[in-house]
Amino acid sequence: MALWIIRVLFLLLSATGGYAVSQVRPELITAPHSGWLGLAAGFGFGWLMIGVDELLKGFSLRAFSATTFGLLLGMVVALLIDRSGLLDTVDERPTRWLIRLVLFLSFGYIGIVLAMRSNKEDFSLIIPYVRFAPQNKPENLLLLDTGAVIDGRIADLLEARFIEGLVVVPKFVLEDLRRIADSEDPVKRARGRRGLEVLARIQRDERNEVRIHEGDFPDEKDVDAKLIRLARNLGAKLFTNDYNLGQIASLQKVECVNLHEVAKALRPALIPGERLVLRLTREGKDKGQGVGYTADGTMVVVNQGQALIGQQVEVEVQSLLQTGAGLMVFAELRDHGAAPARSPRALS
Repeated sequence: MALWIIRVLFLLLSATGGYAVSQVRPELITAPHSGWLGLAAGFGFGWLMIGVDELLKGFSLRAFSATTFGLLLGMVVALLIDRSGLLDTVDERPTRWLIRLVLFLSFGYIGIVLAMRSNKEDFSLIIPYVRFAPQNKPENLLLLDTGAVIDGRIADLLEARFIEGLVVVPKFVLEDLRRIADSEDPVKRARGRRGLEVLARIQRDERNEVRIHEGDFPDEKDVDAKLIRLARNLGAKLFTNDYNLGQIASLQKVECVNLHEVAKALRPALIPGERLVLRLTREGKDKGQGVGYTADGTMVVVNQGQALIGQQVEVEVQSLLQTGAGLMVFAELRDHGAAPARSPRALS
C-alpha cells in the first residue's frame, strides 16, 4: 500500500513537472494546448518509470552493485585491449569504430553475466579486506570440513535448530568426499557415501540454506590449509571433528567448533550416589569388574560385575575420574539380578 502511495505521488509530480516545462519552455511544445500536452507527457513519463520499476521488481541493490562492478570490469578489459595497439592495423575509421563497439559491448556483457552469477563470498575472495554484508543482520556462515560431513552429527544439530546459519560446503570438500566414496577400500567407500547422504539430508530440510562454494586455492595442496584460508576470507565458523585442525585454526585466529567438544559438553552430568541402568559388555581391568557404556559413550566400571556380563543391571555411581581419553565412572551394583522394570535413570 505504501508503495502505491509513493507511485501516485510520483505520477502527480511528473504530470506537474510536464505542465511546468510546457509553460516555462513553450517552444518545446508549439501546439495550441501546450499545457495539456505537457501534463500528458509528464504523466506518461511517470507511468514509464513505474513500468520500469515493475520490470526490475526482482532486481535487488546487491544485483545492481554486482552488475555495475561487472560492467566496469568488462569495460576496463575492453579499454586495455583497445589501447594495446592491436587495432592500429585497421585503417578504415568506420571498420575500426565497429570493432571497438563490438569489443566494449561484448566484454561489458561478459562482465555483467559473471558478476550476476557470483555470490558475495566470491567478492570476498577478490577483495579480501572488503566484505559485502548487511550491517543490521550479519550472516552466520557455517563452513563444513570433510570429517564433519561424514560424522553426520552436524545434520542432527541443524535439524534440532541447535545451530543456525548458512551452510557453506567448499567444492574441494565435495571433491574429497567423491574421492573417498570412489575408494577401493570398502570402509573408506562407506564413509564417503555416508558423507554424501548427510549433505543430501541437510539440503532436503527446507529450513537450511546450503551453498556450494566454488572458491579454491590452487597454491595450497592440503585441504585443511584451504579450509582455514577460506574460513578467514569469508569470516565463517569452521565445523570439524579433527582436533589438530581445530588447534591450527585457533592459532590463526579462525573461529572453529569441534563436534567432539560439543558432544562432550552435552553429556549428562553424573554425581556420586546417582543410580543408572546399563548393560555390561566386557570384563574390567581388575578382577571381578564388569564394564558398560552409557548412551553417550562414557565408560562405567562396575565392581563385582564380571559375573553379570551381557545383562542389564542397576548401579550406583561411587566416583568419577577424568582421564585424557574422557570421563570414567566407577560404580557399585544395586541389584545382582536383572535390572527392575522401573529404573531411576536408563542410559542405554
